[in-house]
Amino acid sequence: MRLLRNIMEVSLKLPPQSFQNLSRLIHAKDSLFSLLLSMLMLRLFCGVDITFLRKILSIYVIFLVYQMDMLYMNCVCILKACFKQINDNLVNLRDILTNGEPCLLSGTYRAQTNPFILLEITALKKQHLAISDTVRMLTSVFSLHLVSTILIAFAEIIFSMYFYFVLLIHKSVHATNSEKLLYYKYTSVYITFYIIKVVLIVWACETGKNQTLEIKTTVHNVFNSTNNEHIKYEMELFSLQLLHCENVFSAKWITIDATLLKSLVGNITTYLVILIQFLYMSYSCVEN
Repeated sequence: MRLLRNIMEVSLKLPPQSFQNLSRLIHAKDSLFSLLLSMLMLRLFCGVDITFLRKILSIYVIFLVYQMDMLYMNCVCILKACFKQINDNLVNLRDILTNGEPCLLSGTYRAQTNPFILLEITALKKQHLAISDTVRMLTSVFSLHLVSTILIAFAEIIFSMYFYFVLLIHKSVHATNSEKLLYYKYTSVYITFYIIKVVLIVWACETGKNQTLEIKTTVHNVFNSTNNEHIKYEMELFSLQLLHCENVFSAKWITIDATLLKSLVGNITTYLVILIQFLYMSYSCVEN
């Protein structure tokens, strides 16, 4: 709750248009995927021969984990929008310094506007520091959950595909065609669910990281766009603050970005190839 309160406080400074667009994106994403997941789960569990209580419990657990993942993703998207607002304000500040300082403004007018520019930079630094603290709190709160989600997704994809190939290759498996078809549907739903979830989480974290890196570039551009010593000093302090605030979306020892997705794909492929080779070897031994 403290995390959500902090996110609410830092997001209050977002422009109304950005807040409205972000709200539409979050509600559309959550509604669409919740409806899709509901249809898949109901269609799947209606054909499974288990007790009604176990069906309800399984659907509840799946939706609980899914909503926690969506909550983390929504928090990352809100923080990304906050970083984007800081970057846009810095770009506007750079345009003012670039277009206004050389000859269009008199010395008296520049002296009057410099305090306002310095106040704006100070406000942006405080805002960035508050957002960075929220990022650290977000990492601390969701760290264990994200590690569990990634490990479970990794294991589910590998072993679901492995047992899929077991049913596909081994003719000695005693199962009717309807049972095999049901398991194929079950496997397809599970694999698709975990792939979409991991890809969305990685996409949100990767775009958020890129937005923080863009702020560093914009700060250096602002520093190079002015000759005022006070503004240069404030931008140097802002640059040092950016170096100390490593806004990386991570979970324990795992950094969530495109490298993680590439690593997961490579590891899943490797382990799956090993399991399939083991399956063929065991099948050959049984036939011999």
